[in-house]
Amino acid sequence: MGLPVYAYAWRAGIVACGLAWFGPAELRAETPEPSMRAELIQQSTEPFGLAASSLSSGGLHDKWIGVQRRLDDEMVQLALCEGDRDGCVSPVALKFLDIVDAARLRDGRARLGEVNRAINLAIRPASDLAQHGQIDVWASPLATLARGGGDCEDYAIAKFVALRRAGLAPDDLRILVLRDTIRGEDHAVAAARLDGRWLTLDNRRMAMVEDVDVRNFRPTFVIGQHGVMRYADAPLLADASGKNSVAPLVVSSLATSAGRSFQRAD
Repeated sequence: MGLPVYAYAWRAGIVACGLAWFGPAELRAETPEPSMRAELIQQSTEPFGLAASSLSSGGLHDKWIGVQRRLDDEMVQLALCEGDRDGCVSPVALKFLDIVDAARLRDGRARLGEVNRAINLAIRPASDLAQHGQIDVWASPLATLARGGGDCEDYAIAKFVALRRAGLAPDDLRILVLRDTIRGEDHAVAAARLDGRWLTLDNRRMAMVEDVDVRNFRPTFVIGQHGVMRYADAPLLADASGKNSVAPLVVSSLATSAGRSFQRAD
């Protein structure tokens, strides 16, 4: 028997997005001392335990505001379909609700994993240029499912919304923008807090990785219920060999230039 269509699409997604640059948990040479980790966590409850400051303008801020406006409409549609599934005229709304329902049947890490897996399989990797004729378009979940394709932030937004509807508290959900220091590109993932630990949900892989185990990325932005925030003085996350890079911090121009796109490692 051949691979199921969704499994084939997911494998194609790994190829299209490139291999994920995460190292196993045990590879942690130069790991900060416990006291240093505790100090970072005391500074911030955000993923990576790093301080972040709010942004009130800029390209990323404007894109997220646009997503929120579209989400308002989609939440109404989802509520109507959830109340009357037989009368629902939106197949993509029903598909999204099926993902949420399956997640609600699970608890803890299994709930997060269900959403990560289902969204990864429901969306095929596709660039914004191919789909929209322009770069860096942030789409809402139902719009992404209707097209059937999307790039990293489309996966992340869909997971963010699905987990919220599945019962996770707003304060336990984030979208992260990370700088791939090997490729010189940005990558977006969803993140969820479970038992005080942040897990990343990546379109490149089915397994969820804790923030302290992420490799070769530099956190740049975090998005949550309080809007868009920029990480301050974010360190490079150790590479898989356990050695820290001395590459300079690269902060996306989205922080200051409205409408400018960022390069992504989708």
